[in-house]
Amino acid sequence: MDKWHPLANIALEQTIDKILLQTEKEIESSIDSALSDSNQTLDDAIPKLEQEYDKIIADGKKEADKIEKQIIGSADIEARNKQLLALEESVDKVFVKALDEIANTDRSGDYTNLIKSLLDESTKILGTTEVLVSTNSKDRDVVQSALSGFPGSELSSDTIQCIGGVIIKSKDGAMTFDNTLDARIERLKPLIRKDIAAKFGVNN
Repeated sequence: MDKWHPLANIALEQTIDKILLQTEKEIESSIDSALSDSNQTLDDAIPKLEQEYDKIIADGKKEADKIEKQIIGSADIEARNKQLLALEESVDKVFVKALDEIANTDRSGDYTNLIKSLLDESTKILGTTEVLVSTNSKDRDVVQSALSGFPGSELSSDTIQCIGGVIIKSKDGAMTFDNTLDARIERLKPLIRKDIAAKFGVNN
């Protein structure tokens, strides 16, 4: 087996050391480069991450505001519906009580004048006193008496169902006007309801 010359061994060792040193430097350089690249990538990513963070916060705030408005809006609608329901119930009670009082009022004095006014208004609207007048059984005598002031008018033999007032029909059958108290109240009901709602600050 041949033996290496001592000088050859030294040269080999020096060559190996040189290669190892060069390799070490290359590795260190690669590590430094990779670290630098990583730092740069991180630095580049930070503004974008901050933007995304701000966007997430802003979107979350918008969504929270939206939900808050929805909750407040629903509460407002619910409160308004309760107000309207309470108002409607109160108005209905007032009308029921008023109708009951009218139905049981004495058919003389002011009521007689009321019937005359209803007849006068009705014949003016129809433009003739040649009319057939219908009323309920309770008002027949009052109406019959009042018709003396309306020449050509006639009291129908049939009675109608109402709390008071008259229905007037021209004798040729072409025109009819419902001037019962029931009809007048129904016509006035929306206005009365609106006035009551305004007094209680409820937009109807």
